[in-house]
Amino acid sequence: MKLKSVKEMLKRLFLALFIVAALSCQADPRVNILVADGDLQPDKQQSVITKSLVELMENFHYHKVIIDDAFSSIVFDEYLKALDGGKTYFLQSDIAGFEKYRLTMDDDLRDGDLSVAFYIFNVYQKRYNDRVNFALTEINKDFNFTSNESYTYDREKLPWLKSELESNSLWSKRVKYEMLNLKITGTEQSKIKETLKKRYENLISQSTKFNNQDVFQIFMNAFTGTIDPHTSYFVPNRAQEFNEDLARTFEGIGARLQLENEVVKIAEIIPGGPAFKSKALQANDRIIAVAQGKDGEFVDVIGWRLDITVTKIKGPKGTMVRLKVIPAGQELSSSPKIIELVRDKVVLEDQSAKKIIKTVNSGGKSYKIGIIQLPAFYADFKALQAGDPNYKSTTRDVKLLLDTLKREKVDAVVLDLRSNGGGSLPEAITLTGLFIKSGPVVQVRDRRNKVEVSEDEDESIAWNGPLGVLIDRFSASASEIFAGAIQDYGRGVIIGNQSYGKGTVQQGIDMSRIISPSDKIMLKGLQTVNNKGENAVRTNAPEFGQINLTMAKFYRVNGSSTQHKGVVPDIEFPTVFPKDKYGESSEPRALVWDTVQPSIFSPVANLAKVNANLLSLHQERMKSSSDFKDLQEDIAEFAKRESETSITLNEARLKKEREDREAIALERENKKRVAKGLAPLKKGETKAKEDIDFIRDEGLQIMADFIQIK
Repeated sequence: MKLKSVKEMLKRLFLALFIVAALSCQADPRVNILVADGDLQPDKQQSVITKSLVELMENFHYHKVIIDDAFSSIVFDEYLKALDGGKTYFLQSDIAGFEKYRLTMDDDLRDGDLSVAFYIFNVYQKRYNDRVNFALTEINKDFNFTSNESYTYDREKLPWLKSELESNSLWSKRVKYEMLNLKITGTEQSKIKETLKKRYENLISQSTKFNNQDVFQIFMNAFTGTIDPHTSYFVPNRAQEFNEDLARTFEGIGARLQLENEVVKIAEIIPGGPAFKSKALQANDRIIAVAQGKDGEFVDVIGWRLDITVTKIKGPKGTMVRLKVIPAGQELSSSPKIIELVRDKVVLEDQSAKKIIKTVNSGGKSYKIGIIQLPAFYADFKALQAGDPNYKSTTRDVKLLLDTLKREKVDAVVLDLRSNGGGSLPEAITLTGLFIKSGPVVQVRDRRNKVEVSEDEDESIAWNGPLGVLIDRFSASASEIFAGAIQDYGRGVIIGNQSYGKGTVQQGIDMSRIISPSDKIMLKGLQTVNNKGENAVRTNAPEFGQINLTMAKFYRVNGSSTQHKGVVPDIEFPTVFPKDKYGESSEPRALVWDTVQPSIFSPVANLAKVNANLLSLHQERMKSSSDFKDLQEDIAEFAKRESETSITLNEARLKKEREDREAIALERENKKRVAKGLAPLKKGETKAKEDIDFIRDEGLQIMADFIQIK
């Protein structure tokens, strides 16, 4: 026997012995997981990841986490809430049976024992399937729509369902409501039943596609959410999705996909990608099979989960994928065409910074104002590290847009950060640097109370003219760093609603850096011995997933944390989203607000008097503004709808409520349209997409005032 063969044999023998030894050290699951046929079970990799996460949290999280019985109790409640927050599936008897695990989840997490988590999920899935199957039997029932029954669709604050009889009553009312909802739109009875049958059959079909990674993700969300709202673990595929979203790029064919009746459909072709350039794929085409490379065998993907099909279609730049496609409009039984595409890097331009220019009339003058809409703070770190000079980033994109706006001679610039949830901290710093000469932008304090100041060191300025920043309740994290710095420096006017209040710093950590070498060897061997391929992992996805760990807190250069308080605008509008239900203030385990010493910085200007004048002019305009009155009415209506938890099942009453609400909405809409010189809508007429945005438009008026005052 050759020496090389002997070495290989010994290597395999050692690996097998190592795996046997490792497995012998693993404790048996604490509870019997199985509830019904096809139940899901955890795997060894998930156990190893869980133990590693516990160690990571206790040793490196900013909050100095203590995982004990009190912690276990919160995880228990969070997990049940994640599975059945509306209390429509579990019975009181189920919850009573689970109670014995309330104070043991901390020990299970430490031991990597996921048996309780999977047992609870399997009970949930059984209840879910039972309820949906019951709903299917109710579809053929003849309901009376003249009674004064009501359906409680929000049971979050109610007790758990006492019995199967009470559950049947609830679900019968749910089917009755869905049937009534279709009936009052004029849908025929036969069509109503057909629609509901397909709807519930689809729910069952999707339920069967759950895999153990889904369960693990839900339980890990409950675990990390118990620590703080922004520490998050992502299983491999979710980790890749997160990183691609942050980079605004991915490698694939450049198409957005969706699942429709068990078949993957092309929802959109992304401009500039391989599919766009080839012109071989069109929107609404259906993909029925996928093959890798020039000679790979086709794999039928009908009935697959969407994310698993995406895994097969995405891949490294320069590789080929072949698709069997049924063109849009043809029967599924038609002969498919075969399309060959070479994967490439795809840039999501529609999710990147973009500009528009608006003209505003004020004081007898007209002003051109450039608006830069920024949906996130993104950066393609992978391309940056690879030395790509054209890597995708927020600051680079905004700099190019500012250069264009200067050539078009705008009088002011507004950055629209509404609904911008943040992203890359370095991008928030460099973006701020486009508007100030140099200086500190943000302070960061770690778990050891060490404070570091991050500065803009580039003295060049891309725009030194009048500047406004639009924010709302969903502007968070990096958005708040940028808006806070602009406000502290007196560089511009902040307009809109108080921001989200996310003042914590997360670091993305590939779990392969945390898993021990011995565990990696053991897991690698298990994959070799027992590779069922149940959970397809995308190319380039982190093998063991990724943890985004809270390791520090943000502070403005004035010393104030953005945590909880966020950024309060200079000119503030009322908001439909109350602070106790939306934003960091609504999170029970959010970190507290505090302060550090202010940084040493030189403000560009003191805008206190200017802002007071702007506020006075704004308030005067709002006295006669029908749009402002509409906003206040919207706030009142939203609050009313938020407090409702049930709906009538009386056809005449529900129809009248809907008609009255639609009539009021149409009247209000037409008042707005007439005021703007637009034709009023008729009942049932769908309005065309129009560029109407009251908050933005008033923000532009404020900027016109700003130009005149300056």
